Amino acid sequence: MTQSGQNPGPQTGQGTAGTPREPRRVLLAVHTGRRDIVELARTSAARLHKSGIVVRVLEGEADDLHIADAEVVPPDAEAARGAEIVMVFGGDGTFLRAAELARYTDAALMGVNLGRVGFLAETEPEAVEETLTAIELCEYSVEERLSIEVDVLDADGTVVGGTWALNEVSVEKAQRSRVLDVVIAIDGRPLTSFGCDGVLCATPTGSTAYAFSAGGPVVWPDVEALLLVPSNAHALFARPLVTSPNSVLTVAVPADGNRSRISADGRRVLDVPDGGRVDVRRADQPVRIARVHASTFGDRLVAKFGLPVEGWRGNGAERDG
Repeated sequence: MTQSGQNPGPQTGQGTAGTPREPRRVLLAVHTGRRDIVELARTSAARLHKSGIVVRVLEGEADDLHIADAEVVPPDAEAARGAEIVMVFGGDGTFLRAAELARYTDAALMGVNLGRVGFLAETEPEAVEETLTAIELCEYSVEERLSIEVDVLDADGTVVGGTWALNEVSVEKAQRSRVLDVVIAIDGRPLTSFGCDGVLCATPTGSTAYAFSAGGPVVWPDVEALLLVPSNAHALFARPLVTSPNSVLTVAVPADGNRSRISADGRRVLDVPDGGRVDVRRADQPVRIARVHASTFGDRLVAKFGLPVEGWRGNGAERDG
């Protein structure tokens, strides 16, 4: 995962030989179910428009937002094409939805947290003005976050489906009354088997999401690795695993076991055929996340989880403040 320095971004003005350059564009992805979020998105759009940046909104959100002079686009793979930033107003669910729109483009995601935890977001509502200034001046950095590709295979080893995830893919039992039997393999070699409620294959970015709730480790997002975290496993050796980012994680389901399915980021669901398996590997395409503030991932952990840091005796700045 790399981090760039100052991002120059596409500029307005004159291009080569006096030809006008394309205007800068920002796509908004908004949780329109709350009035306060809608109002914040509107005022932010007005600020961006005043600075000469074209604001783009999604069909299905445009009527609620009522943003004058905005480009309206379908919520598909082309929605973020040509946009510099996808600015997200909402919680982590809205951010993950926006990640689907930005996935196959050069757009970077910038989140304004209006949810409960908001680990993926860059800023809180009270700092929106500072964030908008950074966008206007192109004073932000971009982190590239590892994402995962997922293949679903049948009993003959034929790929019958696939998806991707930024946080995690969960292999889950389809019937709550039964235990899901699984066989775990790493890089094509069997490792162990057990009964469980499910198995999570997560990224470092997703280590603070579902995988954390299942007992997995917190992994700094600039660490390149894949995580495998069993959920409620009935086994002596069913500990969370951290593997190479180039590993292939396999969760196989015996033909006589429980029916299963996968859920990617809690948004995309696919059934796993009887006797099939799920292969998870690093995706070729990372997810780009824009950062404005100088706070570290450790700072975000302390803030989001309310961790006790009283008694820290560092360089004295914290004590003096």
